[in-house]
Amino acid sequence: MTEENVKVQMRKGILEYCILAILARGANYAPKIISELKAAEMIVVEGTLYPILTRQKNAGLLTYHWEESPQGPPRKYYKLTAKGEEYLAQWDKAWEDMVKQIERIRSKAQNNE
Repeated sequence: MTEENVKVQMRKGILEYCILAILARGANYAPKIISELKAAEMIVVEGTLYPILTRQKNAGLLTYHWEESPQGPPRKYYKLTAKGEEYLAQWDKAWEDMVKQIERIRSKAQNNE
């Protein structure tokens, strides 16, 4: 398995978390979410983002509203619901726990070298 394959698999696992984290800062529309993910080097395309947004909306984690755009058609802005905020808090805790677990494993591996 190449380094790039490993990175792709890791990104897939945390992409939903990253989307919720972006939306925790405020309502946003899909192209802007993609732009933020790309800026963080979490490469993603619209074909990947929209199914996740739909799944999160159907799970009650997101809601959306339309806003007129100064450039072109109206934009669909996604926003976290109260349930989405609670779910993100669970993700945050799980992430912190996982980082600690990995750090314990890595420190033991380095101590055994």
